[in-house]
Amino acid sequence: MTEHNRVCAEINLDAIAYNMEQMKKRIGGHARLIAVVKADGYGHGAVPVAEMFEQCSWVWGYAVACLEEAAELREHGIRKPILVLGCVFPDQFEEMIRYDVRPAVYMESMAEQISQEAVRQGKDAFIHIKIDTGMGRIGFPATEESADAVERISRLPGIRIEGMFTHFAKADERDKTYTFLQHDRFVKMKELTEKRQIHVQYFDCDNSAGIIDFPDMKHDLARAGIAMYGMYPSDEVDRSAVDLRPALSLVSHVSFVKDVEAGTPISYGGTFVSDRPMRVATIPVGYGDGYPRSLSNKGYVLIHGKRAKILGRVCMDQFMADVTDIPETAFMDRVVLVGRDGDEEITVDGLAALSGRFNYEFVCCLGKRIPRIYKKSEE
Repeated sequence: MTEHNRVCAEINLDAIAYNMEQMKKRIGGHARLIAVVKADGYGHGAVPVAEMFEQCSWVWGYAVACLEEAAELREHGIRKPILVLGCVFPDQFEEMIRYDVRPAVYMESMAEQISQEAVRQGKDAFIHIKIDTGMGRIGFPATEESADAVERISRLPGIRIEGMFTHFAKADERDKTYTFLQHDRFVKMKELTEKRQIHVQYFDCDNSAGIIDFPDMKHDLARAGIAMYGMYPSDEVDRSAVDLRPALSLVSHVSFVKDVEAGTPISYGGTFVSDRPMRVATIPVGYGDGYPRSLSNKGYVLIHGKRAKILGRVCMDQFMADVTDIPETAFMDRVVLVGRDGDEEITVDGLAALSGRFNYEFVCCLGKRIPRIYKKSEE
């Protein structure tokens, strides 16, 4: 930590490995996992996370949101299959095929253009057909007409339909009716594909919530996203089904301590004014790092294993905390923004809820100027 006194995110790789093992146990059988590392591994670091699973037989490969993320993995030596869940644009097809990246295909015209580029390069393009069963985002509808389109795609030169997948919109909700409907539509599309004797190697629909609450819907692959990093998709999934360990801690150090008199305004706008003599610590972290400004006057940190409430507005690069009841607080003392200190713990879920965000958003918004430090449990 001496090189990262201002702030750093400590990433426990053993926790990530443990979480993946728990999800593999949950789905069981022959099914394999896809490690979702989009948005720089949900803020945890895509490359170090992917490197962990390169030799793991039950991790099929990785999923990202865009070609740029896939290219970064390839440029760092990641060799397993990479699926782009979002759009790959036509001007990226050359690079996509060169890097052997799997696109989500959801328009026949897209497949035709990919076919042309694959033929030009003298290679096969492995594609995954995206089915919209109710997310309303991208994908072929689960219809006879779509199955006909997939059949035509399967005949294009240089095209290999490796997979077909969909995405659940409400799997993390207590009422599972809509998820069952989506799954029925996906199974229908699978049957229409098989009826036309189209060879598809992998079918998948489960996301993290699906793995937790619908392990029997796994098919051949299942996509582990937020749960891989130790966070549950919502409060409405069965948390007893899969044990998860948080992988991220956020740590800083006190940059200044001062005593103030009653009536002293703190931070921009003077939204907090001391009502008594107080001891105030400055923490060199702010919304420029992705620490939410909405935690102003209501968030807290841990110092010496005790809670210190945020005073006033969170600035771009700093905020202040009340250490009146932690009088031993001094310059360079360790400050836990996320994680455990003694008997106290600040979770991403708790902090996200307090800030009006949700856990996905909180970790994905942690800024690039926060160094990520990778460690094992025993370190």
